[in-house]
Amino acid sequence: METTRLSSKGQVILPKSIRAAHHWEPGVEFSVEDAADGILLRPIKSNPATRLEDVIGCLGYSGPAKTVEEMDAAIAAAITASNQAQHDRD
Repeated sequence: METTRLSSKGQVILPKSIRAAHHWEPGVEFSVEDAADGILLRPIKSNPATRLEDVIGCLGYSGPAKTVEEMDAAIAAAITASNQAQHDRD
């Protein structure tokens, strides 16, 4: 078991062997959870970069291609409908 110490700035250094075993590099972010007997650090997994080519067909739309103007109009209509629905609930 390795030990570490809390600095005057509230920082804790994770031992090098732990960082190496988990492949944690500088800048890795952690969630911090209060636990009954201490704290729990969990690395926040970042999502890999997504390319348009990887996701372009994920919606399964089949039909003629839409123009940017048609897409903008559809988005504006959805926003208007959402705003109206919210207004009706108020």
